[in-house]
Amino acid sequence: MLATVLFLGFAILGLGMLSYFTDADILSVPDLGQYPGVVGMIVAIVVFAAVLTPSVQAARPSYPASVPVALAAALGHLAAVWLAAVAGGAGLATATAAIMQLITGGPTVVIALAAVVAAWIGIALRRTRAQKPQWPWEHSGGDE
Repeated sequence: MLATVLFLGFAILGLGMLSYFTDADILSVPDLGQYPGVVGMIVAIVVFAAVLTPSVQAARPSYPASVPVALAAALGHLAAVWLAAVAGGAGLATATAAIMQLITGGPTVVIALAAVVAAWIGIALRRTRAQKPQWPWEHSGGDE
């Protein structure tokens, strides 16, 4: 769960920084709207969580498992944007132009990097058997 929230946070931060430093919109295809981008990010989050879950449920999760998680999230994002654009009536050419802009403009790389870092952290938390933090009075000892 924490890794999924981290993925969303890293993706928003990375896409915001990309937009700021390149002084360009993330997705600026005429007649497209915001709907495909929103759907794409929701699908990327769901795919990230779905692919990471079996990886972290292993007895000793492996760090290289973060690479397929990142690829799946990035490809899921692209596929969802394309399908949402076509379903929204944008047409095949506009949907394909949107995908090409995401690939060549850098957002797909940002999403993949955010996913690999968040998956790596999720695997690290699982490998170290990290527990949620507790206040001193939450311990079950009776020495208060």
